[in-house]
Amino acid sequence: MARVLITGASRGIGRGSAIALAAGGHEVIATARDLSTLDDLPAAVKLRLDVTDQDSVDAAIAQAGRVDVLLSNAGATVRAPLESIPLDALRELFELNAFGALRVAQAVLPQMRERGSGQLVFMSSIQGRLVIPLIGAYGATKHALEAFAEAIAIEAGHFGVSVHVVQPPGVTSGGAELAKVYLDEDSPYRPLLDKIGPFRASPVSVEDVADAVAATIEQGGTAPFRIPVGVSATTTLAARKAAPDHAPFLAAALDW
Repeated sequence: MARVLITGASRGIGRGSAIALAAGGHEVIATARDLSTLDDLPAAVKLRLDVTDQDSVDAAIAQAGRVDVLLSNAGATVRAPLESIPLDALRELFELNAFGALRVAQAVLPQMRERGSGQLVFMSSIQGRLVIPLIGAYGATKHALEAFAEAIAIEAGHFGVSVHVVQPPGVTSGGAELAKVYLDEDSPYRPLLDKIGPFRASPVSVEDVADAVAATIEQGGTAPFRIPVGVSATTTLAARKAAPDHAPFLAAALDW
């Protein structure tokens, strides 16, 4: 069984994955910015870790010791048109979703490379391959994350480290409900907010994603690089791949 470090284990996919992996016999190292949110998790080790803070990452990885698998899950989303999203908000989103994931990967890769084994599992989204209106900022961070992951797969694969990108569609984790909305009532884009529901149709459960993570870890280096979760993710990504490049791709009809 593997020692699995999970970022963002306080709720949602991170928490669900910690529970599933612990039940499967893995030694879970659960991390979160607020250590008290991990009190009831069945984790062998619980550490404070803020992926946006280099000192926090360094301290947590030093305490964690051996890490066989990194589940890079910490992240957030927003709702905003790109015309008016505050750039500071966009920077914060990239710092958490993309740079934060890379920061933790950089911290664990040396030990994996030296051992000649290890696994990085990045929690992406179907939005790492397409965009949804008003959620484009989040999609941009996931596009960046997938580029990081693919490059690491090529670079670190030489040293026995496998890399995988998990791509759920919408997830019934409550994360969307926590999204910050940068959209004034008088914004010309406000009517669009009511039109994006179909883009998040057929969501999967936290347990579905946790099962996909567990299967990825069980398969180790033989697991695919990109792992869609559920029928809707597979169908949508196939449609995106088949779509012509002369126009933007929309995963659902949009009339506004």
